Amino acid sequence: MTVCVIGEALIDLVHQSAEPDGADHYLAHPGGSPFNVAIGLARLGQHSRLLARLSEDAFGRQLRAHAERNGVDLSLAVAAAEPSSLAVVGLDAEKNARYDFYRTGTADWQWTAAELARIPNDTGWVHTGSLASWTDPGAEAIERRLAELTRTTVVSYDPNIRPALLDDHDATVARIERLVGLSRVVKASAEDLAWLYPDRDLVDALRRWQALGPAVVVVTDGSRGARAIAADGEFLAVAGRPVRVADTVGAGDAFMAGLINALARAGLVDGDRRPSAEQLRPAVEEAVLVAALTVARAGANPPTAAELAAARTEPAPDEPGTN
Repeated sequence: MTVCVIGEALIDLVHQSAEPDGADHYLAHPGGSPFNVAIGLARLGQHSRLLARLSEDAFGRQLRAHAERNGVDLSLAVAAAEPSSLAVVGLDAEKNARYDFYRTGTADWQWTAAELARIPNDTGWVHTGSLASWTDPGAEAIERRLAELTRTTVVSYDPNIRPALLDDHDATVARIERLVGLSRVVKASAEDLAWLYPDRDLVDALRRWQALGPAVVVVTDGSRGARAIAADGEFLAVAGRPVRVADTVGAGDAFMAGLINALARAGLVDGDRRPSAEQLRPAVEEAVLVAALTVARAGANPPTAAELAAARTEPAPDEPGTN
């Protein structure tokens, strides 16, 4: 199956330890949630096509080269005149990533209907999410295209909320719920749901999204693992995989790639299929493992199919971790 990923491809400027002279240093890593998902899918063996607006500046060339090295199909990508978006990344004491974004006038948000029409109507799976799905003016165009595609295509969605970038809470909730309603597979973090629905507990929030129509709704919760609700309303919980954490950059994106890969490989959401909790469990377990392998090494560096296969038979380390 071809999975087409729509969304931002930006540069993560990751803070390094200060040098003896006291100067701060940053390393420029390719990033952006949809970009990371496309890389993760390609490494896991899926035909991954990235529909991103790639700048023609130096950072855009870096993003393009990284995607091509990892086997991502860029035949749909847009050559954008605007500069690349930047995210400055710092790590807290627990090695959790914190982001500051520089996105005014940059390439990732200027989508047009003509650019999005590049997605063939017979594409098997389309994934979107993160900043591109709720940053205007492009978010509106993405939503319209998904509404056209959902009739024939499996759509997956991960809102990847960044509260500092969102001014209107009610409008954001309304937009995200519309996208959830267009999707067959939805993934969010516990932090996403807490911001969206501060007066609801996690179970209630999952039920709300499940009622909007998706066949699969999954929430990740760091080292506690993941929970999901199947189409019949049954819940399942998958414990976190113990791992020595390097950092959490790209953890949720790796989980999303792992989930899409597992669901697509098993055909669990093809056509009108709506998997039960029992059928869904192996896919969520595999996604947890993919995320764990990613946080065990620095940066958004998801595993290959061979590394995933090897990890299934390896004993887990005894230190707590995150996914």
